[in-house]
Amino acid sequence: MADTLVFIPAWNEEDNLAAVLDELHGELPEADVLVVDDGSTDRTAEIAREHGAEVLSFGENRGLRAGIAAGYAYALEQGYAYCGRVDADGQHPVDELKRLLERVQRDETDVAVGSRFVTGPGYEPYRYKPDRTRRLGTGLLRRGMRIALGRPFHDATSGLYAVNAKALPALSRPYESGAPEVEALLRLDDEGLRVEEVAVDMRARA
Repeated sequence: MADTLVFIPAWNEEDNLAAVLDELHGELPEADVLVVDDGSTDRTAEIAREHGAEVLSFGENRGLRAGIAAGYAYALEQGYAYCGRVDADGQHPVDELKRLLERVQRDETDVAVGSRFVTGPGYEPYRYKPDRTRRLGTGLLRRGMRIALGRPFHDATSGLYAVNAKALPALSRPYESGAPEVEALLRLDDEGLRVEEVAVDMRARA
């Protein structure tokens, strides 16, 4: 067994999943890969197995928050030292996940979250320009996160994560809100874990 698991929550993603899995195997060949099949009615589970992934299938569609909790719970139960998450729609480049995992593996942080809205070397500010409605929602969420965390957090809905084993118990518990990524950040803060927001590029959803 590898020391790193990457999981993908997926619901009816037969059109996109093969490319995501091939990219994962190419960029992170030593990592184990799990697809959490959220009650798909298409060939999502079959494609996952054909492309070398383990599959955890729900008997019915339970929603993203259940898929996220199940992926982290699998990593915890199987004893992985590190865990990454990417979405099944191709939005998250695996070379960016690899950078996040490397930060966690060097013990620079317990959790690295890929952010579209922070800058860094090679990442220009304002490279993503959401529409007016989304800007309003993002602004309100940022203010709320600043109050809750006591510091700025710019991309609280990002699903691109790399974590170590210390973060798995908090992330694997069932989620109660409709915004599991936001709930995850609040849990991690409550546990006193180190969370770093790291500049990344993301693609448009397939």
